[in-house]
Amino acid sequence: MSIADNPIFHNPEAARDWLEKLLWPDGPVCPHCGLIGAAYALHGKTQRAGLYECKGCSEQFTVTVGTVCERSHIPLHKWVLALHLIMSSKKGISAHQMHRMMGITYKSAWFMMHRIREALASGAFAKLGGANKVVEIDETYVGGKEGNKHKWKRTPGSQGGANKAPVLALVERDGAVRSRHVANVNGKTLGPILHENIDRATHLMTDDAMVYPPLAKGFAGHSSVNHSAEEYVRLAGFAHTNTVENYFSILKRGIVGVYHHVSEAHLHRYLAEFDYRYNERAALGISDDERTTKAAKGIVGKRLTYRRVSRPQEAEEDIPF
Repeated sequence: MSIADNPIFHNPEAARDWLEKLLWPDGPVCPHCGLIGAAYALHGKTQRAGLYECKGCSEQFTVTVGTVCERSHIPLHKWVLALHLIMSSKKGISAHQMHRMMGITYKSAWFMMHRIREALASGAFAKLGGANKVVEIDETYVGGKEGNKHKWKRTPGSQGGANKAPVLALVERDGAVRSRHVANVNGKTLGPILHENIDRATHLMTDDAMVYPPLAKGFAGHSSVNHSAEEYVRLAGFAHTNTVENYFSILKRGIVGVYHHVSEAHLHRYLAEFDYRYNERAALGISDDERTTKAAKGIVGKRLTYRRVSRPQEAEEDIPF
């Protein structure tokens, strides 16, 4: 059977049953009091599908309460389809494309996708690296014109320079990535991020930027390549930043080729999307279905209300910055 034939993408009841089994493996979980397996389904003529009542607190709920899908008028099977499309598109899928494929408004597709990105942003992380491991570190600039890439004339209210927003990425070789939109590329900003996210026993790998040597003193080791002198690999192939550059190439192709423009206010959500797909990539043996299922487990407790995001623009995604 083709993935397109799966009932969970066409039937709201099939999608609800799939989500209940996924989120409630031990029975219905009351989002109000936390009681597990102590709720009964309501089947009255006036009751909506999938409604339960808790025996402990007598509150009613469905599987979508407390999730990114709560109070949405979009049918649940379209939520599941949207999640699968995002998880199976290596460079992302635009809100305009989503609105055309799913038969919903652009505004709804835009907001739905930001809700899903909110679910992809994980909270606590284990530190990257460790003994005998290498973490590559680099920064790139997103938005604006390429000619303004290294112009750092600040504008009032802007966190970037010359309409460019700096993005820092930490990539463990054969492991995970962690990227973040930063205000500035300096020791005061980057130092706490490195120490918070990277194990001290790690060997750091960077380019020749002067900001990194002082920051690397608390780690097991530090190597660099001199990109300004067109040096990209040395020490018999050990010293390079090709892994983090590969991540940036995927990110840039997605932003430039798919989204075209992303706003600085929402950049952190787009980074969460690209980080998640990279960390659950096919090279690690994870299929599109497995990636979608794992992402669906993260929708609980990640509700995003419309007033927490700005109004979508008529541009492909958001206002260019």
